[in-house]
Amino acid sequence: MRPEGTMRPEGTRWFRAAISTVAFAILCPIFNGATFAGEDREHEDRERSRSGAVFTLTNEAASNSVVVFNRSARGTLSRPRHFRTGGRGTGSGLGSQGAIALSRNGNWLFAVNAGSNDVSVFSVLGTELRLAHRSSSGGTMPISVTSHRDLVFVLNAGGDGNIAGFTLTRSGTLRPLPDGVRSLSGPATGPAQISFSPNGDSLVVTEKNTGLIDLYAVAEDGAVSEAIQVPSNGETPFGFSFTRQGLLIVSEAFEGREGESALSSYGLEQADVELISGSVPDHQTAACWVAVTRNSRYAYTTNTGSGSISGYRVSRCGGLDLLDSDGFTATTGDGSSPTDLALSSDSLFLYAVASGTGAIAAFAVNDDGSLTPLGQVGALPLSVVGLDAR
Repeated sequence: MRPEGTMRPEGTRWFRAAISTVAFAILCPIFNGATFAGEDREHEDRERSRSGAVFTLTNEAASNSVVVFNRSARGTLSRPRHFRTGGRGTGSGLGSQGAIALSRNGNWLFAVNAGSNDVSVFSVLGTELRLAHRSSSGGTMPISVTSHRDLVFVLNAGGDGNIAGFTLTRSGTLRPLPDGVRSLSGPATGPAQISFSPNGDSLVVTEKNTGLIDLYAVAEDGAVSEAIQVPSNGETPFGFSFTRQGLLIVSEAFEGREGESALSSYGLEQADVELISGSVPDHQTAACWVAVTRNSRYAYTTNTGSGSISGYRVSRCGGLDLLDSDGFTATTGDGSSPTDLALSSDSLFLYAVASGTGAIAAFAVNDDGSLTPLGQVGALPLSVVGLDAR
C-alpha cells in the first residue's frame, strides 16, 4: 500500500519512476542547430513582427494597479498606462509566478490583489483595459492565477493555503465553482505558482518550503480532484512553464544557495509524469521564474540572486542543455534582482521584471536562443510583481 496522500484515485495523474537522463540524451538529442517544422520562417516572422503590449502589476499596498506598456514591432517598450484593480497589494514581493495572466485568446487579463484577498478581471483591447469584475479569491493572499477556456483557478498562500476555482462568464464575472476549493499539502508550504497544463486537464502547483509538486486532475466542467503530492527532483521548486507538447519545465532555487540553481523537466501525459532531465544546473543563484518559447526550443530562467538570465536548449523529448556553459545568457544589471519573465506571443522578445531597480528589461530572442538587450524602462515601484505579454 502506498503511504497516505500518495494513493492513485481514478482519473488523477501520477508521477512514475524517473526515466534516465542518459537514455533521453541518446533518444532525444538536444538540437544544437536543428529546427522544428516551420522554424525556417522565423527570420521572416521577425521582420513582420507586429506591435503588442506588456503587462505588470504594481502590487502597492494602498492601491494596486496594472501597468500596460506599448510594445513596438522591434520589441522596445514605451507609453506606460496605469489601470487600477480596485484592490490592494502587499507593498512587497509575492515570491510567486503568475500574479498576472492573460487568457489564451488574449481577451481577458487576471490580476491578484494579495492585500485585499481578491482577483480583478479586465477586458483587453490592445493596450486598453476595462475592469469587468472583482471577486473574492476563495482564500487569503492570492499570489498566482491561471485560466483555460472558461475556467479560472487561483492559488492562495495565506492561512493553510489552497486553490480555488471559478467559471468566467461572457461578461467577465468570476463565479465560484461548486466544491472548487482544494487544499495544498499542509500549512506553511510556501506555494509559488499555479498553472493549467496546455490541454487543460491538469493543474500544477509548486511548493517551495516542502519541496513538493502538487498535481490536480480537472474535468471539463471544472470538477477538480484532491492533490497528489510528489517530491520535486531538486530543492525549492519555484516557477515553471510548459512546452506546447505538454512538457513541464520547473526551476529549482536550492534555497538560494550561491551557484546551485537548476532546472528540471518532466513529461506530463495522461496519468503519468516522468522525469526527463533532472536538476540541470545553471551555476547561478536563486533560479525562480521560467518562460518557454512558442516553438518549444528554448527555456529561460531568471536568477534573482545573480542578476542574470540563463537560457537552455530543449530537445523534442524535453531534455535540457545550457546555451552558455556558465549559465550566463544575459544580465538585467547590478542590484536588479530579476524575477518574473514573459515572452511576446511570437516569442521574438523576452521581458524580465528587475524588481530591485523597479524596471522591465527587454531582450530580442535570436534564432540560436541568445539574447540581445533592447534597453529597460523604469519608474516602477519596487513592489512590482507579475508579467505577461502579447
